[in-house]
Amino acid sequence: MSTIQIKRALLSVSDKTGIVPLAQQLHAGGCEIISTGGTRKKLEEARIPVTEISSVTKNPEAFSGRMKTISFHIESALLFDREKDATEAQALDIQPIDLVVCNLYPFAKVLAAGADFETLIENIDIGGPTMIRAAAKNFKYVTVLTSPTEYDEFLTEYQSSKATTYDFRKKQMVQAFNHTADYDALIATTMSRHVGEAGVRFSFNNGQKLRYGENSHQPAKMYQNAQGTYSLADMNILQGKAISYNNVLDITGAIDSVKNGQRQSCAVIKHSNPCGIAETDHQRKSLELAWAGDPISAFGSIIAFNTPVDLETVEFFELDHPDKAKRKFIEVIIAPKFSKEALAYLTHSKNLRVLELDLAKLPQSQEYRLMHGILLEQAPDKALYQYLESKTQKELSIDKNKGLIEFGLQAIKNIKSNSIAIVTQLGDQYCLMGMGAGQPNRLIATKLATDKAKDFIVHQFGDNPQTIQKYLAEAILISDAFFPFADNIELAAAAGIRQVVQPGGSIRDKSVINKCNELGMAMAFTGMRHFKH
Repeated sequence: MSTIQIKRALLSVSDKTGIVPLAQQLHAGGCEIISTGGTRKKLEEARIPVTEISSVTKNPEAFSGRMKTISFHIESALLFDREKDATEAQALDIQPIDLVVCNLYPFAKVLAAGADFETLIENIDIGGPTMIRAAAKNFKYVTVLTSPTEYDEFLTEYQSSKATTYDFRKKQMVQAFNHTADYDALIATTMSRHVGEAGVRFSFNNGQKLRYGENSHQPAKMYQNAQGTYSLADMNILQGKAISYNNVLDITGAIDSVKNGQRQSCAVIKHSNPCGIAETDHQRKSLELAWAGDPISAFGSIIAFNTPVDLETVEFFELDHPDKAKRKFIEVIIAPKFSKEALAYLTHSKNLRVLELDLAKLPQSQEYRLMHGILLEQAPDKALYQYLESKTQKELSIDKNKGLIEFGLQAIKNIKSNSIAIVTQLGDQYCLMGMGAGQPNRLIATKLATDKAKDFIVHQFGDNPQTIQKYLAEAILISDAFFPFADNIELAAAAGIRQVVQPGGSIRDKSVINKCNELGMAMAFTGMRHFKH
């Protein structure tokens, strides 16, 4: 039976959004409405005829409402096979229920409000999940709705035929089982915490096919948190090719690099690492400085901004330059918003992915990694330092450099370890001059960072040795972890670095400090490591 007439419906909802208009349409179509407690009262206030559920269950509501819908008559009316069980149902005086509209006690809502244990217990629904699951199991004959967001689609079918199609009921069956699974998972993890046990249950749906995985031969998908919190899945793709697995990883790195910026921030990301970050009072200038951090690596990069993007900024890419070699190739540009003029200009590169995402809405939730049958969980790395304290004879002025240090620490948090970042202040502008990322040897990371910093200075100010030394001396080298030996200090000093910030905490801290004193360098400790694996 592909089409089922809706002649009898059971309505029992905690969230009463839209329930009256729905019931009015059902009543107008000649459908008998059975209802419970607060839902029945709401419908009766709207002058909608309602059959009280106790007349079906043959029992009163009891135990302060704990017993209402659980009964042989209700579950049988939902579960019996309308063809092979019809004779038995008639003998048992079971009349079919064709539609269940039920959303559950608001456990998640009271949990978020900080409810005590007893209140949580009272908001565990028993009858609701039973009805929903029974209706879903028998979807061949029964329609189930578990959210007000589903009413409009249902009414589109119902108003035209007073019936639902098999495909609609099957889709609603899937929604229903996911709804009760998510509900039970939240209760289970909450109760686990109340007895001192750790438990995690994930629910992700709406899988979107990605262009491909890390490599083109690997299929990939991106799933959305079933709880409906704002996420990367909500990014609005305004133009360009479909995004890939790697794009999502790089977009994440780009967003993390700019979302906490205090001013106009821009990050240029390659292979999940920022090869350029800048923060200024002018968006175009931030882009120029971020790009200058590593112009070669910026080829094919992902660019992120923490503020709406204007035409002046995107004209930097020279996408309409007559000489195609002058056009800057990037894969993705992402920002909270784009002006109409900026969007029109970006159409010069048809394959360029242009994404809108409200960075401020993204939650700072727990971080998870699933691998080889285990799940790792950690809190996000939110803090920058425990303290800022100069440790050397030549003092590193914390007050004067606090803004730059914080910019550098924010950058290092998003660079794969072992990592070294060299940051500088040009007037009131902060930028990443050079970085070394993902190195098993911190010495190599330090050399990479100093070499890139020199390239930045040459590109910006020329190759005069005195100029190079001047800007290196004014910069600050930041390490994501302590220096185990003094060799990194020697290498940095030989390159021209004179100021260092590191967590400290090594058994050889004293020898590292002594080496700084010997070389006339200033160094401060933060007391906080920022590994990113």
